[in-house]
Amino acid sequence: MYRFLLTPRWWGINLFVVLAIPFCVFMGTWQLGRFEDRVQSHEQATKQPDPSTRAAEPLDELLPVDKVTSGRPAIATGTYADQFLVPGRELDDRQGFYVLNMLRTDSGKALPVVRGWLPGSASGARVPAAPEGEVTVTGDLQASENINSDGVNARGGLPEGQLGMISAATLVNLVPYDVYDAWVTLPEAEAGGATGTGGAMKPVPAAAPQGSGLDLKAFQNLGYTGEWFVFAGFVLFMWFRLVRREAEAVRDVALGLVPETEDGPGSEGGPAPEDPSAEEAVKAVKASSVPGPSDSLESPEGAAPKARESSEA
Repeated sequence: MYRFLLTPRWWGINLFVVLAIPFCVFMGTWQLGRFEDRVQSHEQATKQPDPSTRAAEPLDELLPVDKVTSGRPAIATGTYADQFLVPGRELDDRQGFYVLNMLRTDSGKALPVVRGWLPGSASGARVPAAPEGEVTVTGDLQASENINSDGVNARGGLPEGQLGMISAATLVNLVPYDVYDAWVTLPEAEAGGATGTGGAMKPVPAAAPQGSGLDLKAFQNLGYTGEWFVFAGFVLFMWFRLVRREAEAVRDVALGLVPETEDGPGSEGGPAPEDPSAEEAVKAVKASSVPGPSDSLESPEGAAPKARESSEA
């Protein structure tokens, strides 16, 4: 009954099932591993002390920024140079902007330093001037932002002096010197007020590194895990359903319940069986339309002598 499984059509179906199910299981397992990695990193982060409470170290010793060094206090010495405002940043459920200055170090590179946050709009805002001369700053180290970071404006079109993303790739096009692929935020805002901005600058807390903690993306991995396993079950279910349907069609043909067609037993695409009564009706119509010997038309040559005889009479 199941000999049809060896036909070319079913060889293709079987090959697809054999390849699709392991692929779905592999993808589901991979997504589950991503979710478990995030859970593990979250548990490790809760057990470790707050990075900001650890002793400050020189900036160059903490680079490049990773999940271990992110949030660690870094020390850098230099002079403040260009200043930028970073709009669209939220703090304490209020909209505002960051005040960022480039710290030119002795190495020739500049370190972006977020000196604080101010409420309101960055357009036309007056902010406290950066300290002059050589300064030593200690700030929480952060990795360069990307399009997936909170508050980033990747659309562009900002006025001059404003910045949508704190990253070396963005700043290197705005300043004539090299930039560290990192930035720091001061844990204590500098003293000073800002006319028309609603008060002194507030410190910007360090953000947790991306890919750590149970955020929305972690639960997306868990959802993708379920989807891949459901796909694998659906492929197996459809294969059993097709096999059962084909086996029932073969059985019906064997019992004479369904005539066998050219496309196979029980196939819907085969030619429909001819109706004997309809065939006899067509033959009767053709026989009645055939002219008999008495109804044949005379040729023009035979009609001409008859016309002459009638004229002589």
